[in-house]
Amino acid sequence: MDVRQLSFRLLQVYIKVVQAGGISAAARELHLTQPTVSLQLKKLSEVVKEPLLLNSNSGLQPTAAGLALYQAACDVLSRFDDLNSELNELNQGRRGSLSIAVVNTAQYLMPRILAPFYRRFPQIEVTLHIGNRAQILSRFEQQQDDIYLFSHPPGGEHVLATPIVKNPLQLIAPSDHWAVERQQLSFAQLKQERFLLREPGSATRMMFEAWLSSQGIQLSHSMQIESNEAIRLSVAAGMGLSVISGHTLLEGREKLAVLDVAGFPLNSHWYLVRNAGKRLSYAAQSLTQFIAAHLPDCIEADWLLDKLKI
Repeated sequence: MDVRQLSFRLLQVYIKVVQAGGISAAARELHLTQPTVSLQLKKLSEVVKEPLLLNSNSGLQPTAAGLALYQAACDVLSRFDDLNSELNELNQGRRGSLSIAVVNTAQYLMPRILAPFYRRFPQIEVTLHIGNRAQILSRFEQQQDDIYLFSHPPGGEHVLATPIVKNPLQLIAPSDHWAVERQQLSFAQLKQERFLLREPGSATRMMFEAWLSSQGIQLSHSMQIESNEAIRLSVAAGMGLSVISGHTLLEGREKLAVLDVAGFPLNSHWYLVRNAGKRLSYAAQSLTQFIAAHLPDCIEADWLLDKLKI
């Protein structure tokens, strides 16, 4: 048998004839003429090179070869019915896979969005990649993911960046620091303190250094630490002060204080980022639509923007 000569239509006609028990009945159900159905059966028999149907008192019955073909045809068409249902699910964004890459600090934010999203779309498989800014920038340039989350998005005409959540950068100190009880401090009163900074290229560090430059201030002492958790622990232990995303403070149990310093918090946002030239998958579209409609259910009102446009 040359399967290349088979078609879905031939198999559909044959299945209907077997189920109806006759050509006339099958023709009526298929809205075809009787000669057309007979011609299709003849062509199918020639392809299989075996007799497929025999006349009996109860109508047409499949031969042994015809029964084997009937079962195979039902299996094939059933699989394509399943495929059609799956494609509909994919097209409607209820199934599929989704890859998201976020900078380290966003690991405190993204799960709060993904958990309710997953409950709503349990058939979507989500992969979450976490790295420092340089690593996530590299993933973006290579277009390894569908959606990215940056607090300082990359530039260029190919970048679509939408602010979705506030990301205030707070100035923190150990709870027993002398400045904790003071109000409206000027940064000049703190410039002799040691500041714990993220690695070069970190968005938090870039914003802090840009603010220092705008104020004409240069730090006297600094120390580089490449982890938000390590920075929180180090500040709590009294190693110095730091500027850190307010979102990271929600997760820590360290005894820390947010200082009341003029100019702080530094205003920043989390941006949902994607490549303008890359088509969003249906699953990714479902996530962006979910964020646009349900972000207030995931994030406290204090962090939300007045208007969200995705």
